Amino acid sequence: MTHSTPLLLGVHAHQPVGNFPHVIDDAVVRCYHPFLAAMHRFPEFPFAIHISGWLLDYMIRVHPKTMALLQEMVGRHQAELVGAGDTEPVLAAIPHADRVTQLEAMAERLDRHFGQRPVGAWLTERVWDPSVVPALHEAGIRYVMVDDYHFLCAGAAPDQLGSFHRTEENGQAVDVFPISEALRYRLPFSEAAAAVTFMEEISLHNPGSAGIYFDDIEKFGIWPETYSWVYEKGWLEQFLQGVLDSPHIQPMRFMDYLQQHRPQGIIYLPTVSYSEMNEWTLAPDAARRYAALLEQEKTAGRLEERKPLIRGGIWKNFLTRYSESNWMQKRMLQLSQRFHALPKNQQSKQMRADLHEAQANDAYWHGLFGGIYLPHLRRAIYHAIIRLEARLDLIQTRPSLQSMDVDMDGHEELYYHHDQQQIIIRPAPSAAVVEWDAYQLHHNLGDTLARRDEAYYDKIRQGAVEHAAPREGIASAHDRISFKTEITAEDLVMDTAPCHSFQEWLDYTAVTYTECHLLQNAPRFTGGIADNWAVSKGYHLSEKGLMVQYRIESPSPQNSTASHLFHCRLYLAMPSCDGPAGQFFADGQSQGGFGLPLQGEKTRQIMLEDAVMGGKIQMNCNPPVRWEAAPHLTVSQSEAGFEKIMQALQLDFYWDVTTGKTQKIEILTEIIAHD
Repeated sequence: MTHSTPLLLGVHAHQPVGNFPHVIDDAVVRCYHPFLAAMHRFPEFPFAIHISGWLLDYMIRVHPKTMALLQEMVGRHQAELVGAGDTEPVLAAIPHADRVTQLEAMAERLDRHFGQRPVGAWLTERVWDPSVVPALHEAGIRYVMVDDYHFLCAGAAPDQLGSFHRTEENGQAVDVFPISEALRYRLPFSEAAAAVTFMEEISLHNPGSAGIYFDDIEKFGIWPETYSWVYEKGWLEQFLQGVLDSPHIQPMRFMDYLQQHRPQGIIYLPTVSYSEMNEWTLAPDAARRYAALLEQEKTAGRLEERKPLIRGGIWKNFLTRYSESNWMQKRMLQLSQRFHALPKNQQSKQMRADLHEAQANDAYWHGLFGGIYLPHLRRAIYHAIIRLEARLDLIQTRPSLQSMDVDMDGHEELYYHHDQQQIIIRPAPSAAVVEWDAYQLHHNLGDTLARRDEAYYDKIRQGAVEHAAPREGIASAHDRISFKTEITAEDLVMDTAPCHSFQEWLDYTAVTYTECHLLQNAPRFTGGIADNWAVSKGYHLSEKGLMVQYRIESPSPQNSTASHLFHCRLYLAMPSCDGPAGQFFADGQSQGGFGLPLQGEKTRQIMLEDAVMGGKIQMNCNPPVRWEAAPHLTVSQSEAGFEKIMQALQLDFYWDVTTGKTQKIEILTEIIAHD
């Protein structure tokens, strides 16, 4: 071989905003530190690294020794720092102005701590949309990297995948590198020697081509079996030494390669992400058909040729797949508009930081990792949203009651708030509370997730399947099927209605509300059920808390002794979930935690203590109530296997109502922060 292959190796380190400190610390021990320590021992091996802003800030504060390794490698021009949106947003899903400030915030963070301003930027989940180009250009970014799959979807030939191209939007240009899928699947899963040989052969088959790799650093220690493989069995050092010993591979930083080469040409990429993401974004039945089509083409030996023509969905399909994701995103967009409408001198750093945090990607979608199914990630988004909204209200007050189509479905919701709480009500058909914010705790009690079908449930129904490891190396997390918890058919039952609070039934028939009235600037809804039962429901916020009042009027009695059942359901997002920090009290007596089914009779007061939330919820019921409580659980996949996760506490209240009488029911909820 006479040709030399430039090797552009980059890694991306990320932890979701709101992730648990012990999880991050474990990632540092098993991955981030040993990876950087290994690279530090090979100063002649240049590489690129991106660390998301929130994680970088944590590591600088908590793991200074690890950061000192990186600082030294930056100083000796071994490590290139790659930028991105500071809180790792999907740039295509946030407004242009926020794209620019996110990119600039990350660049300033890197410059401040390491003295290096980024030339390139990592695109979160490699989600490409041409609309992001102007923001990248405006923020001073010269290049990004996407999958070679993106290039193939644009009709590029395989021999165009060995270097960068240029693209533009409205005359503003940025260079784009194609990440090699073949390298992504080999590093670090194949034998080190085989990976080195593969790279040596790149220029043999395509002279002048580079080996372009940029992928999650977590594959080097956090993914199943990888810590032992990469560090204890020496894969990483074998690979690094093998590359340096090869006369046919030249490792380089992306920025140096860019300076020494010209773009291969101009290219226009479609809106797309990596191929697995395009499958995850599809609705379950469509995803099943998509997977079947891929398998059909694979069996026929046509998949590699036709794969770019079988694209699946786009990232924004997650907003239609998960209504909860769409709700969060639209709330964020509305607050972004309010923020940018302020005069510049009123746009504080704290507000901008809250806005950026509300744009962190992880809680908005779901694929191989937990994503939207993880309550603590959604909670971090809502914490930021509620903090930002409270700060904006101090500067620019809102009406206490206003209608607005939050989720852009063509139907208006009703905002009702004061300085302590806010509820957002969906008037029809149930006049239920979609979002329930406690401003002092920065917490949304309505932050839960409905049980819904997922295409991968088919694998659960088929049971665990043993996948043999490849002859050389270890299996990727994409190829594993395992169970973290026992899952039964009952666990896969879907919810038939949204998981909103203050939904009612009368004798198991849903109460529907047809009219909304304002009484003393508070909303009251009237409706009932088909056989002439009339029900009204009023919400009233005061210093005491949220009062919900029902008035139930029965039809003329045919049997004066007939008794009926009035049922009210709430879904309450309790941050401690099924952990030990949550306690359920009925009339002052502890019933246990939130993770087990509970029930009680003739109870006047229910109190939910949650140390993670930093407060308690006190509910006073008049007349006394029969109640049931149970964890609301969903089933989802993660890189470690299928698992059940508690999303909320489902709380059901029951009262007997009698034909021929008008009855009133009150529930007063006070949210109290701990001192």
